[in-house]
Amino acid sequence: MNRHFLVGLLLPLTLLAGCGKAAENTAAAGPPVAVVNGKNISKSEFDLYVDNVQRQSQRQISEDEKSQLLDQFISMQLAADAAAKAGIEKDPKVQDQLALARLNVLVDSGLQQWLEKNPVTDEELRPEYDAQVAQMPKEYHARHILVDDEAKAEAIIKQLKAGGDFAKAAEKNSKDPSGKNGGDLGWFTLDTMVKPFSDAVAALQPGQMTDKPVQSQFGWHIIKLEESRVTAPPPFEEVKDRVKVLVQRKKLQDYLDGLRKEAKVEKKI
Repeated sequence: MNRHFLVGLLLPLTLLAGCGKAAENTAAAGPPVAVVNGKNISKSEFDLYVDNVQRQSQRQISEDEKSQLLDQFISMQLAADAAAKAGIEKDPKVQDQLALARLNVLVDSGLQQWLEKNPVTDEELRPEYDAQVAQMPKEYHARHILVDDEAKAEAIIKQLKAGGDFAKAAEKNSKDPSGKNGGDLGWFTLDTMVKPFSDAVAALQPGQMTDKPVQSQFGWHIIKLEESRVTAPPPFEEVKDRVKVLVQRKKLQDYLDGLRKEAKVEKKI
């Protein structure tokens, strides 16, 4: 399971896995991979550190690299011990950081455990997939002519309504690079265009042209909608894992909302 959406909570472990009391409590969890000033570093603790590095680098760590990571981990342990001897743990800011790191680990582990006990079923995936497909944006194929002057745009519209050829008018008058292709913009979704342009396109039917010039920060547009289509959705099996993540997020949010409703919370700021 992709754990990044669980609040991204394990990031601090790469810095804190060898520090303070957490290291002391886990040192007896397995055979030692090293002994630092008489203190055992367990294999389970080091494996956790390696897993964190692999997750952040998004690649598999080789055995040769593990040897280098062990040296780094030993250095971290030495630095943590030196900091503890210097009394840094008594610093209020450091205490807050350690408390936050502990909170992160508990939340991440707790949410994962809850998901394991409340797994997403196949019956929950299809409705979510259908809902996502229903929200997929429509695609539009349009041409436009872009000029600097409103009066010129109105004159071109008049010529087109009299039977002029849109593509030829675009090649002759448009200052947009698409003019070389008869003003053809190809297929696009409305969110990729500036709002005045996308609003005008959405109001047209295939084959229709804007009756009046449409102004944007680029100039004055004359727009003709050639055709529109519903975006073809990816096959369910191809996106099943991503749909599962969406369902997991919603289930977790419902779980957290339930905890909030049952709790007595008083905000002081």
